[in-house]
Amino acid sequence: MTPRRRAMLIPLAALLPRPGGALAQGVNQEVNQRAPQGGAPEASRDAASPSAPPATPEESFPDRPLQMIVPYVAGGAVDILGRLLAEQVQPALGQPVQVENRGGLGGNLGAEAVVRAPKDGYRLLLGSATILAANRFLYRRSMSFDPLKDLAPITRVASGTLVLVVRADRSWKSFADLIAAAKAAPGKITMGSSGTGTVSHLTLAALQKATGVDITHVPYRGGALAIRDLLVGNVDMMFDVAPAILPHLRSGEFRALAVGSAKRVTGVPELRDVPSMEELLPGSGIDAQAWYAVLTTAGTAPDRIGRLFAAFTGLVRSEAFRDRVVPEGLTPVWDDSPATFAAYLQTQTEYWHRLVEASGATLD
Repeated sequence: MTPRRRAMLIPLAALLPRPGGALAQGVNQEVNQRAPQGGAPEASRDAASPSAPPATPEESFPDRPLQMIVPYVAGGAVDILGRLLAEQVQPALGQPVQVENRGGLGGNLGAEAVVRAPKDGYRLLLGSATILAANRFLYRRSMSFDPLKDLAPITRVASGTLVLVVRADRSWKSFADLIAAAKAAPGKITMGSSGTGTVSHLTLAALQKATGVDITHVPYRGGALAIRDLLVGNVDMMFDVAPAILPHLRSGEFRALAVGSAKRVTGVPELRDVPSMEELLPGSGIDAQAWYAVLTTAGTAPDRIGRLFAAFTGLVRSEAFRDRVVPEGLTPVWDDSPATFAAYLQTQTEYWHRLVEASGATLD
């Protein structure tokens, strides 16, 4: 079956930035508390003094707008997260952060744009687990960079489970119903995904290995297109990240049969009663969660990396950021240092290597 592919923007209005909202105020709260009464913060007054020494490049960084590359098409969950981060980190950096979507090759095109950028920290990448840990095993010959060497880690910013959904009007009321139907008709049930080798596809591969079912994978160029075809019935089911799925659960269009994580998701009302992989498939080891991180070009000065790390971790640790993303199925996460994130990337590379091998997927 060839699915109809139609452009779509996912209506994640709850995640869209609110100009001048509480999040921006929270980031600047510490600076405001240090300001002398009746005037600007001490650092600002010193910089304006005729006797103050000129700022070094690191001290003045950034002194112009930055750019954040979102390596996927507009409208998906990663795009929405990127725009939220760009909008709300601006007060901490003192400069705008402009978002540019560069989709293609499983996110590699966008990542390459950051790898090739000047080593000055002005171009950022909102990376994902697949780009940073899985793609090197999917694009063995054609991947032109090494994420562990050619990108400078800053910090993770969010993670979130995947959700297995079908249309609400289907007869499958539970995960067991779906698996029984798949076993009764091998290859007949179809699953749309955001692309070959994405976390959606690799989770399906792990599910098939654990259950022995044969479900036909239908890759799309982005999750928004796959969701659109699930809505109109061109595919039967889908694994996707929670922020992309929740609007359709709330509207009653989709039914959730499982979450991809090992444990239940308790912070989202629509998912509290949805069983986890460990409940449904004990011992399978499936713990499908997407995570997202900010990186820049390798070789960027450590002082600039530190400046970016402080800005993004300050944002992600704020209560206001948590209040915005947790209801949408994301959990704020951050690392103790860029070096800690680099070590985490090493362990994730091993984990995703195993998933790719289980899927048998290759993209070149």
